[in-house]
Amino acid sequence: MAEKNSSGEAEFAQRIDPKKENLTKDQLEFIRKVQQSEWQRKVHKQRGRNVITGLAIGAVVLGIYGYTFYSVSQERFLDDLEEEAKGVRAKANSNTSMN
Repeated sequence: MAEKNSSGEAEFAQRIDPKKENLTKDQLEFIRKVQQSEWQRKVHKQRGRNVITGLAIGAVVLGIYGYTFYSVSQERFLDDLEEEAKGVRAKANSNTSMN
């Protein structure tokens, strides 16, 4: 339990520097365990954010890729040019065969 000061109020946790303070092995072990649990909690939260970010980026990339294939498959201008070229070749062949 927290110790009470002379005014009857409980003291708050104070920051200490383990290198400067003379702490027992049990105290150092407790500090290490607390720090490790805090680190694990932060890593877990960050990993979740990284997964969500990765999925969002992947979805955008796949969307752009899919849209590109969809839009290219609908382009017909090359087909029109090919039909015109066939017509020109056919006319050229018929003109040379008439001569």
